[in-house]
Amino acid sequence: MLMLSMLLGGAVRAEVLRVVYPANEVPGDARFDDLIEILHTALERTTAEAGPFELRPSTLEMNEARYLSTLKQGQSINIAWSSTSIDKERDLLPLRIPLRKGLLGYRIALIAREQQARIDQIRTLDDLRRFSVGQGIGWGDVKLYQAAGIKVAQAGYDKLFRMLTLGRFDLFPRGLTEVYAEYALRAPDDPQLTVEKNLLLYYPWPYYFFFNHKDGALKQRVENGIRMMLRDGSFDALFWRYNGKAIEQANLKGRRVIALPNPMLPKETPLGEAGLWLDPTKEPP
Repeated sequence: MLMLSMLLGGAVRAEVLRVVYPANEVPGDARFDDLIEILHTALERTTAEAGPFELRPSTLEMNEARYLSTLKQGQSINIAWSSTSIDKERDLLPLRIPLRKGLLGYRIALIAREQQARIDQIRTLDDLRRFSVGQGIGWGDVKLYQAAGIKVAQAGYDKLFRMLTLGRFDLFPRGLTEVYAEYALRAPDDPQLTVEKNLLLYYPWPYYFFFNHKDGALKQRVENGIRMMLRDGSFDALFWRYNGKAIEQANLKGRRVIALPNPMLPKETPLGEAGLWLDPTKEPP
């Protein structure tokens, strides 16, 4: 009887898995709300077999460079999100499911309103090389643009919008899920800011959850939960809830496409798993 009580007591006191993700660099930033919901749902789906969990942000705000370094060192956070690269997949443990179905590879630029006519002259990658782009410090795209021969200006995320309209660079390429929301938020205070009308940059750019190499069990639990979501359709439902309006608003079929190579794309990227990626030729459900 004593042994049974001890076993039951142990079950009741099951250890709570603490999952800590990076707090937003800018308070109130909603760019990663969909990723947090995916993570929470995946952990929730696996509670029956893997036990209870607590999900919370880190106590300190972090930009991407800092949180990837912190994760690699195994300090304060045990999961983060980022575009992938050969270097990142060496330093960290990737979960190779593109969290936004590759959507971040479709880029529409914020520009200064007066630059639209000039940007309309861009027809090829060579044309694009005559322009400069803005990127956040530590963003993975920096190396991609530089590898393509495009000049990059770097600064903290919050400073880039004003730098753009002051002419410090020409285009601020944003993901489809970001560009219209950021414009709506920033335009009232910066009337020179606008969404570029006719150009679409594309490069294969999967965005993954990453883990410290010692946290293989956590990675497997999150993967199991996401695979459940993929099978029952809830992953796609969440994707369209967050992104459907922006995809429709972007008018992908009506834009000139400039394709950029991604020399940092690992060979293990699951490009052949069609169900994991956005098909821009299909209408939203």
